[in-house]
Amino acid sequence: VAQAAVLVREDRPGDPRLVAYLTPTAHQPIPTTDLRQHLATHLPDYMLPTAYITLDAFPLTPNGKLDRRALPAPDYATHTEGGRAPRTPREELLCTLFAEVLGTDTVTIDDDFFTLGGHSLLATKLVSRIRTVLDTELAIRQLFEAPTVARLAGVLDSSAAARGRLVAAPRPARVPLSHAQQRLWFLQHLEGPSDAYNVPISLDLTGDLDQEALRLALADVVDRHESLRTVVVEDGSGAAHQVVLGREQTRVPLAVERVASDAEVDARMRRAAGYVFDLASEIPLRATLFAVGEEGVTDRWALLLLTHHIASDAWSRGILIRDLVAAYAARTTTGRAPDLAPLPVQYADYSLWQRD
Repeated sequence: VAQAAVLVREDRPGDPRLVAYLTPTAHQPIPTTDLRQHLATHLPDYMLPTAYITLDAFPLTPNGKLDRRALPAPDYATHTEGGRAPRTPREELLCTLFAEVLGTDTVTIDDDFFTLGGHSLLATKLVSRIRTVLDTELAIRQLFEAPTVARLAGVLDSSAAARGRLVAAPRPARVPLSHAQQRLWFLQHLEGPSDAYNVPISLDLTGDLDQEALRLALADVVDRHESLRTVVVEDGSGAAHQVVLGREQTRVPLAVERVASDAEVDARMRRAAGYVFDLASEIPLRATLFAVGEEGVTDRWALLLLTHHIASDAWSRGILIRDLVAAYAARTTTGRAPDLAPLPVQYADYSLWQRD
C-alpha cells in the first residue's frame, strides 16, 4: 500500500460507514481480504473500514490536497460468485436474517457479512435478530469470527448450550461500552460534535395537557431505562466507559415554547432537533413541548423527544413512547408513578454480556 485514506461516508441517510481508499505500490493489486484480516488483528471492530477501494491515484484539489468529494462511493456486492444455497432450516433462516439486515434480496451461505457492507452497528442488529428469532445467545465477536451463514450455523450448533443467557450481572467499577456504542463514540470523535446521530420523535397531542405530570412521566421513563440516564466518560488513557446516573442526579430537560402555526412548529422542531448532545456531561434525552395557538386557548400540542443514537434506535422508540404514555396516564389519574414490572436486564447488562 503506497497511500491510504479513511473517510466516514453516509451514502444512505442514517447509515455512516468507514471507507478506506488505497493506492498500490508499483501497480500491484492489493488483496483486500488479506488486508481486512490483518487490520482485524490490530484494530477494534468499530475502527475497521466497511469497504476498501483501490485507486490508481488519489484525486487532488488545485492546492494539492486530497479531493474528498471526488472519491468514488463504494459499490457493495450483492452476493459472491458461486455461493451455495442453504442446506438446513437453520441456514435458510440465517440467510433470510442476513438479507433482511443488509437490505439485499438474497444471501448465500458463503457470503461474508462484512464484504456485503455489514459493520458493527448492523452486526449488533443482526445478532439481536438471531437471538430473538432462534431463541439462542450469540456474542457479536462470534459473528466477526464466523461472518458467513455456513460458519455461523456451525458456531450456533456447537455452542447452543455452552453460553449462558443474558441476565442481570454484578456491575464492575467501569461498565464498558457495547460494540455499537463504541463505534458511535469513535465516529462522533472522528467527525467532531454534530447532530448527525440524533433520533427525534414527534408526537401530536390534543386537549388539556398537565405539564407537571409530563415532567414526572419523563422522569419515570428515565428512571426505568438506565440507558437514558447514562453518560460516557473517558479515563486518563482515553478509554471510554459508561456511568449510570442515579435518579436524584438526573433531570430531563423539558422546554416549553408557544408557537402560532403549524409552519412555525415545523421550523422550531427542526431547530430543536439539531441540538448537539455532550454525552460526557448530560443524559441522551431531552424534550421540547410546543403549545400551538394563542395564549390561554391551547388545546393542541406538539412534543419533540430527542434522543442520541448511542442510547436508542428505531426499535426502542416504540418502547419509549409506550412507557411515556403509561407513565403520563398514571401520573394524571393516580398521582403516582406507573406500576410496571421491573426490567429483567438493562443495556449495561447487555454490554457486559457482549464483552464477555
